[in-house]
Amino acid sequence: MKRRTYLGRVAVGVGICGGLSGCMEDRAGDETQTPDAGQSEATATQNGSITESTSNGSQSIAVETVVENLEVPWGAAYRGGTLYLTERPGRVVRVVDGASEVVADFTGSTQTGGEGGLLGLVFHPNDSAIAFTYQTYDDGSGRQNRIVRHNVANGWTREPLLDGIPGGTIHDGGRLFIHNGSLFATTGDASESEDAQDTSVLNGKVLRLTLDGRPHPDNPFGNAVFTYGHRNPEGLATRDGALYAIEHGPSSDDEVNRLEKGGNYGWPEVTGPSDNPEFVDPVQTYEDIIAPGGGVFYAGPIEQWQGDLFIGTLAGEHLRRVRIRNGTVTEDEPLYDEYGRLRTTFVGPDNHLYATTSNRDGRGTPESGDDKVLRFRPA
Repeated sequence: MKRRTYLGRVAVGVGICGGLSGCMEDRAGDETQTPDAGQSEATATQNGSITESTSNGSQSIAVETVVENLEVPWGAAYRGGTLYLTERPGRVVRVVDGASEVVADFTGSTQTGGEGGLLGLVFHPNDSAIAFTYQTYDDGSGRQNRIVRHNVANGWTREPLLDGIPGGTIHDGGRLFIHNGSLFATTGDASESEDAQDTSVLNGKVLRLTLDGRPHPDNPFGNAVFTYGHRNPEGLATRDGALYAIEHGPSSDDEVNRLEKGGNYGWPEVTGPSDNPEFVDPVQTYEDIIAPGGGVFYAGPIEQWQGDLFIGTLAGEHLRRVRIRNGTVTEDEPLYDEYGRLRTTFVGPDNHLYATTSNRDGRGTPESGDDKVLRFRPA
């Protein structure tokens, strides 16, 4: 299937276009129009990248393929300036000079088929010889999730850091994130929605651990739980000291939440904002499903993106730009819908924005070269 071509960059205020489908319908007509002031056009370059040209004075943006022929890249982290990725079937790959090489293979112990697998990846902030991954496995009684500590310098040998996170064929969470010297992890409800309101179990939560795997001593419930009432968060991002979670809703109400220690984010009692003070309202919701896969705040060289949150969307099949100022969303627009399903977004040591495709996850339509890592930089 030939994916849609680039639809043009149009700044969309949330008050003007809060629903994705409406935005896309409005933007579809841009493909055949000569750009007016404030609109843009896309030009395919000889090296395969797409250059966005704008006519409103904003910086032009080029999209480059960094590496291709991956299989459902999920976690992304740098070690010594080199990009490492997890592939959901159970591999860790290193990207060098536009090619990937497998450095660790855990496919034999990783449970896939559904949304689980080898998911999040981070390196220890003070010792890059240590890495952490989030893995779905089968302990003989059913699917479980665990956080695993690896000795990178010794062949990625491993030991469980935190075990006993309930797993399922869907809603496994899986994002790992280092923030303020702590290890955060998102867990899905594993299709046991009521568990999300039970602070004694680990599914449907955002967890906070010390880097040696203990529950953080400042956690609110005496265990690893930091926040609860989550359905399936897959993204974590921070800006100005605040931590945000990006979360899948059911048939509506995908959410961006600002996390507060001990906060109850409502699932399954409520989705989206409510008038019940027991629940923390989201910063942003999407009535039409976008299925957000990950998020990162941008501080790179593209001026018009400074400080904005970028979310990879799976069902939405676009890159989402969200501007949050003083806790309020002031701009929200879909960009780049020609690459299919996008999952993980991250910023590299070069301060450029990156995104992974997820077209080989069983729900996409792979094209030649999928899956890929894309880089967005000034043209």
